[in-house]
Amino acid sequence: MKRSVLFSLFVTASMMASTSFADSKPSSLCDANLQTIDNSKAQYQTSPDLNARVSASVSKAQALKAQGKTDECLVETQQTLLEIQKSTGDTKK
Repeated sequence: MKRSVLFSLFVTASMMASTSFADSKPSSLCDANLQTIDNSKAQYQTSPDLNARVSASVSKAQALKAQGKTDECLVETQQTLLEIQKSTGDTKK
């Protein structure tokens, strides 16, 4: 489980760097982080408390993105990713 977060981050980074995925590439880092959070659902859904915090954070990030506040969205999603990593014991980078 520790490696799946790193793996999903690697896959996201690879997709963003590759021109072959240009059509499905996230339009911003906020979108990429939201996708990474979505991809790591299996890790945080086992904890109801963490699942609730992640869901609230994703909703807030999506609202910020809709308002055009991509920097705030990025900060929110990065904090959520760190919280997921800490809760799963995956603090290595």
